[in-house]
Amino acid sequence: MNSQEMSTKAVLIAGPTASGKSALALELARTHGGVVINTDSMQVYHDLRIITARPTSEEEAQVPHRLYGHVDAAVNCSAGMWVADVERVLTETRAEGRLPIFVGGSGLYFKALTRGLSAVPPIPSEVREAVRARLERAGPEALHEELRRRDPVAAERLKPRDRSRIARALEVIEATGRSLTDWHRDGLPPLLPPDQVTAVFLAPEREALYARIDARFGTMLENGALEEVRGLAARHLDPLLPAMKAHGVPALIRYLASELSLEEAAAIGQLDTRRYAKRQFTWFRHQLPEFEWIAPADAAAWLTRAILF
Repeated sequence: MNSQEMSTKAVLIAGPTASGKSALALELARTHGGVVINTDSMQVYHDLRIITARPTSEEEAQVPHRLYGHVDAAVNCSAGMWVADVERVLTETRAEGRLPIFVGGSGLYFKALTRGLSAVPPIPSEVREAVRARLERAGPEALHEELRRRDPVAAERLKPRDRSRIARALEVIEATGRSLTDWHRDGLPPLLPPDQVTAVFLAPEREALYARIDARFGTMLENGALEEVRGLAARHLDPLLPAMKAHGVPALIRYLASELSLEEAAAIGQLDTRRYAKRQFTWFRHQLPEFEWIAPADAAAWLTRAILF
């Protein structure tokens, strides 16, 4: 079906982890000539196909998939970097007359897509490394105190032991001479304004979802997730990098270091993922209320009607 026959200019499929988003996106892309565009902050990483439940190679071969596994784990892929990549992919997708189908669970990515983003420029690697080295030497409380002097508004929002966000705020000041607070006032416009999208949030029954999360983690282990994490651990990357904090990765690294049994590591990975799913429900309800909440079994028919009419 060509783009002139569609009333929807883009489809957004969000939802908690393990809710069936990828399968739904694949079905829609097959039916309506779509391109599946990753909107998950962990599935961008090349090193993490299995542990992040990225689409398989076979699934990717069925319809065009974009922005999956295109970033090395040593890179801190920010929302700003993702938006820049999306702008290029969106232009290509529209030029081909295909339907863009954004799918994932990262609320910040969807919010950046539909509401815009602060205009913080990329942070040079040498600045990031210097701040991280100070963090290791002095600890997060000391850097939080420094942040309180240099950007009191940002410091007030952060807990003294929030290592990642404290480091990020200081990196921005070091690299740009401006605070995150200042940058947030000068935002980038949205790539997809609300009137150009049909947006759904898959809302499965909680207990069934949690059971599916637990079972999927076991399947990941059977399919090679441990070997994947072993390869990542062998790179000795900064533990503050996003890829090193993907659900299940820290616990499996502890297992590989003989600090936990495999059963304990799996239980931690499952628990972390269930907690993340719970946060996703809460975040989307409060931050992006314009998404239509739909039971997964009803989503394909609902979206097809929205796309065509």
